Amino acid sequence: MSSAEFLLTPRSYAQERGPVPPVTAGTIVDADVIGHVSGAQAGSGSSEPAKAGISGTVTDANGDVVPGATVELEGPLAADHRSVIANDSGAFQFDGLRTGVPYRITIGAKDLESWKSQAILLDPGQYFFLTGIKLKVPDSVVSVTVYGSQEMIATEQVSVETKQRVFGVIPNFYVTYDKHPVPLTTKLKFKLAYKADTDVMTFVGVAFMAGIYQAGDIPDYRQGAIGYGQRVGAGVLDTTTTVFIGGAILPWMLHQDPRYFYQGTGTKKSRAFHALSSPYICRGDNGKTQPNFSSMGGDIASGAISNLYYPDSDRGAGLVFKGFMITTGVRTVNALLQEFVLRKLTPTARSMH
Repeated sequence: MSSAEFLLTPRSYAQERGPVPPVTAGTIVDADVIGHVSGAQAGSGSSEPAKAGISGTVTDANGDVVPGATVELEGPLAADHRSVIANDSGAFQFDGLRTGVPYRITIGAKDLESWKSQAILLDPGQYFFLTGIKLKVPDSVVSVTVYGSQEMIATEQVSVETKQRVFGVIPNFYVTYDKHPVPLTTKLKFKLAYKADTDVMTFVGVAFMAGIYQAGDIPDYRQGAIGYGQRVGAGVLDTTTTVFIGGAILPWMLHQDPRYFYQGTGTKKSRAFHALSSPYICRGDNGKTQPNFSSMGGDIASGAISNLYYPDSDRGAGLVFKGFMITTGVRTVNALLQEFVLRKLTPTARSMH
């Protein structure tokens, strides 16, 4: 017998009152759901056919019994309708049923799909044992919401951001593509600055720009290897003071977020305005927009500090202001690139939705 068929266990009510009558060959109404076995007929002199019954055990998809399941019997007449509760062993039974009429069994239990049999036709005196009852877990999508602290969420977001690289190489840490960014803690602001400042590609960029400045003879250091070394050293100091003052110290003191918040939606005009305003407007740790004193203050402070190590001809308030305007212009161009170009060139950012 296949696993899809039922174990047929014919019994007679007469068991309680005498020997079990001989069982004749039966038929299967539905091989996948129910069996139909004919029992002995009542005595030939009986004017009324012997009553029949149905019993069974409720189990789940794993074969474990399901106690407390609601089992309903339905027949052609309203009087045929009955309902019982499966006992602690998952068992149920219906006695005194009419013969020759179709019955159906419907079984339901909490958090499980209901189960319904095919039609069951009973012979006089037949005790029908219904098997193959398997209640399944509903095939529904389970939604799980995980709640974490602001610090935990911010830490995870920074972890993602520090893996962002244009072409998979150039650091792109100070932009968040998350749709629901949370404020950075002081520790995370300094962690992000340290990560950006010490990244090997940051030094490669400084060394590359030093070569360009060497060709342009700016700042006014000497030429040759010594002059190149001075320009590299000045570039490293410029980068460090800019990143830490504008990206960590002032954001910590002023409670501002140093990152660029990618908009990505809306009209091109609104996105362009968002990018163009970012050097001057930032998001505070309270979620509100504020003047970007951190970024602008960091550029001015870095320029002022550079007076300590730049040649005499490249010092002075005028040059500091000039450097500030150039840096602000670069930030504006970078913001436009962030909004319209760089996400497409950043592999990890492309995979985010």
